[in-house]
Amino acid sequence: MARKSFLIRIDEKLFQDIESWAQQEMRSVNGQIEYLLRQACLRYRGREAGESGVIKVDVVHDAELLD
Repeated sequence: MARKSFLIRIDEKLFQDIESWAQQEMRSVNGQIEYLLRQACLRYRGREAGESGVIKVDVVHDAELLD
């Protein structure tokens, strides 16, 4: 699979949270972000929910992302 490189700017606290999470799961920060994006895309496509194009609200809450 070809890989695309690009620059991403995110909040420092969010980066630290992702970095900590990645270490716990023995992944690089890049690998963790790619994993999370892949999981979000699967949910968006409805493969897990069985509902095409729907993200369930209880999966991700905006308040959790801002903490």
